[in-house]
Amino acid sequence: MDQPHTSIRRWPGMRSEYNWLPPDDSVTVTKPFQIGVSFSSHDQLEFELDGRARYLSVPSGAVFATGTQQALWADVSEHTEALEIYPDLDLVRDAVDPGATALVDLDPAIAVRDATVLGLASLVRRSHLHDDGDLEPMHASTLTQRLVHHLAEHYCLPRARRTTRSGRLDRTLVDRLAAFVDDRLAEPLTLDELAAQAALSVYHFARAFKNSTGLAPHEFVTMRRMERAKILLLATRHSVLDIAHMVGFSNINHFRRLFRRYTGFAPSDLRPR
Repeated sequence: MDQPHTSIRRWPGMRSEYNWLPPDDSVTVTKPFQIGVSFSSHDQLEFELDGRARYLSVPSGAVFATGTQQALWADVSEHTEALEIYPDLDLVRDAVDPGATALVDLDPAIAVRDATVLGLASLVRRSHLHDDGDLEPMHASTLTQRLVHHLAEHYCLPRARRTTRSGRLDRTLVDRLAAFVDDRLAEPLTLDELAAQAALSVYHFARAFKNSTGLAPHEFVTMRRMERAKILLLATRHSVLDIAHMVGFSNINHFRRLFRRYTGFAPSDLRPR
């Protein structure tokens, strides 16, 4: 699919911008005070922040944050799929220091792993991909609060004091679990295996993982499998059946249904022309 697609949605406490863009050597801009996810991978693209330009290799799922400065992108030779989230700065400030009046800033982050943000952003992205995908206000505000508190503890300047949030997993553990999943996308994965990685019972792990990322463990695994499949469809000549097998699916019809649900495309839409 070579036609660009952009959509903007407003939720309680945040605004989200979704972009699907064909390769382009012009300059695009990410505005200040956002946290975003690249759902596409890039071998090398030019990225400029705070007046410093560099070339980056960006894996699918990488997280970017901008503070007071906008970011510039150029020489993008692959399709770009990205979601940018702009939280209400008053909410962020209150999460850092309730009752404070001083402004807060976001510490710039460049292509970092943050599976908590990735999971939450994946749910927001889904609403952009489907006409009937609007999040209910209660669901949207819950995701906003999770994201804002995560930003306050890990990205804001000054940082909020980290607290033990009942029923949630530490960011480091979530990131380690995400890396474990990414290494095993072609293999069968069970809830027991993931729970064992976290040293938790299956019941407590499933609840804590969803409370942390917004996604149930099986949804997170499927999302990552669909992202890997999307990259393979765009970048290789492997058949759709072979790609389904590469990401752990033996039933091609089941794969096609899930692929459309999670990416908004049919596999054939992304084949090289």
